[in-house]
Amino acid sequence: MGKMNWISLKKLCLQPFFLLGIVIRLVLIYATVPLAAISWYAPFLETSISQFSLDPWSTWINTSGSPVAFPYGYVMWLAFLPMSFAAKYLGFSFLCGYKLTLLIADFSLLLILKKLFPKRDRFLLIVYWLSPIVILATYVIGLNDLIPVLLLTLSLSFIDQKELKLAGLWFALSISAKLSMVLALPFFLIYLFNNRSLRQILPTFLTGLFLGGVLTLLPFILSSSGLLMLLSNPEIGKIYNLNIDLGANIFIYIVPLSYLLILYMVWRIRRPNHDLFNATLGIAFLLVVLMTPASPGWFIWAIPLLVYYQAKSGRIAMALTSAFSGLYALINILTIPIKLFNFDQLDLIHSFNLTEQQISHVTSLLHTALFSTGLILAVRIWRETVSRNDYFRLSRKPFVIGIAGDSGAGKDTFSDALMGLFGSHSVTTLSGDDYHLWDRHKPMWQVMTHLNPMANDLESFSNDLIALTDGKTIQARHYEHKTGKMSRPIYIKSNDIIIASGLHALYLPILRDCYNLSIYLDIDEDLRRHFKLQRDVFQRGHTLEKVLASFDKREPDSARFIRPQSSHANLILSLKPIHSRLLKDHNIDKNPLSLKIVTRSRDGINQQSLTRVLVGICGLHVDMVVNNDASEIEITIEGETSAQDIELAAGIICPRIFEFLDIKPKWQNGIMGLMQLITLSHVDQALRKRLI
Repeated sequence: MGKMNWISLKKLCLQPFFLLGIVIRLVLIYATVPLAAISWYAPFLETSISQFSLDPWSTWINTSGSPVAFPYGYVMWLAFLPMSFAAKYLGFSFLCGYKLTLLIADFSLLLILKKLFPKRDRFLLIVYWLSPIVILATYVIGLNDLIPVLLLTLSLSFIDQKELKLAGLWFALSISAKLSMVLALPFFLIYLFNNRSLRQILPTFLTGLFLGGVLTLLPFILSSSGLLMLLSNPEIGKIYNLNIDLGANIFIYIVPLSYLLILYMVWRIRRPNHDLFNATLGIAFLLVVLMTPASPGWFIWAIPLLVYYQAKSGRIAMALTSAFSGLYALINILTIPIKLFNFDQLDLIHSFNLTEQQISHVTSLLHTALFSTGLILAVRIWRETVSRNDYFRLSRKPFVIGIAGDSGAGKDTFSDALMGLFGSHSVTTLSGDDYHLWDRHKPMWQVMTHLNPMANDLESFSNDLIALTDGKTIQARHYEHKTGKMSRPIYIKSNDIIIASGLHALYLPILRDCYNLSIYLDIDEDLRRHFKLQRDVFQRGHTLEKVLASFDKREPDSARFIRPQSSHANLILSLKPIHSRLLKDHNIDKNPLSLKIVTRSRDGINQQSLTRVLVGICGLHVDMVVNNDASEIEITIEGETSAQDIELAAGIICPRIFEFLDIKPKWQNGIMGLMQLITLSHVDQALRKRLI
């Protein structure tokens, strides 16, 4: 792996775009003299080295240094220390050490982006390495926003890897480098809290955040000189410039208002994924920068997130971002004085002999174009990355799965297997058994079976399912099979995934209309009786004679009310024994049976891919039959497979579905694993239908 990484890095560094970018950077490092760097940053670093102290801010203030020279925390100072020491002992200028530190941070950020977007080297070199925003702000103007952005991006990469303690630690370091990064904190917390899979490990993020804060933020807060320099920073007051005057010296500040509205919109997303997290954070940074007379370095905050957007979108996104970057470059080249080595300071816009009013009009028009382009970018990011995101659609309406089948067909076992994939924290189950009208010992069961719809409160079942689908909490009772009695009413909350299972789950049209995916378990009759005997005798404590007697009694209702529901299912899963003769007697031992599964799909669009993976990855025997009008596809699958092969097959057939699964999904072996795989492929197809 190390050798391959070295080869990949060498390949990156030999690309023409990389060489062009490094030449531009080295020329600018040599030729430009950033005013902020020579006035404040380099002298502060020189003082902190020559009079070394763990409180360099106090040392600087005590030498009558400007209180606006270095309004950053310990991490920013520590980042510049190595090259500052090198500058002192090797004899080159502190300004050169300052610029080389930025070059190292710049290259490090490129490597992190490369890790986030493998095999996209040329794309990254164009949209990041040659970005006018990064080059101008860092090497011409000499601003150091690359360092906190590097740390923030590193935190985002650890979030993506589910390494939350490291994510929290690096995020705290980014805040220590520049306090403005705290703007991202609510987005981190909302993402980790609303994503139910990650909520369970949110404390590990907070642990890393606390640890990083204690190590780097607390010492800075205890430095009175450090706080003085932070509060003296004129950039802080810029957020108040855009306001609505209500009179009586009361103002509505537009930037905080916009930020809070974005936070509310993000909070309303019930379960964001990593794409949504990046997109909404990028929109927030972009709007803050656009609505504030921002320092040119602030634009770097949005660069990694704009790279992420362009990578997920197309050429229009790249063109629009290029226009935004070009306008940024034009504005800063024209309006910011630039000092070149051995030359006087250049102020290009005043070299055109324009009046002050004309200069104001030109700069205002350019800023208007920049603002409008940035606003269009924000709108497109919201529309393309947020509003069309599967998770965003899921946040507005849960994904509902309906599972019907005869008694003993395995509905509960199958529901539990699906819950093991999505996680119990993300799934709400609704069982038809909880809507039986009477307890087991009521005399009505002498003349009516559970399979008769009239013996069940299907109206309440429908109303409760509709309420859960609408995101509401319901009050229901639970049928306890061991006692045959109903529990006291309990509250059931809606969730991302709702699984409604029962004898009559597909019986009523109103129920069928609720489902995004409807499934019927059509188990072989002899096999169904075998499983029902095992369940009712061993698990529920019924006598063998009683269970056998119930078969004949329930058969007419099963034929009339249960089996016809299969015609309304999107997916039919049929279990059949390979050696049916073993089930002819009523043997109820616990020895495993050899089974095959037959699936019939009415919505299949990836059945050929499924077949190839089942054969190539799982090593199964597969037969596929398509009817004349392709309205139904039947696949017969035989053989044994492992949970690891099922997980690998799912990653090939429906890789996007993994974002919806638990952090550690519980994959099953054998037939149940195949049922999980086939169901997930249909869930993925149903989610894609939401794009139509």
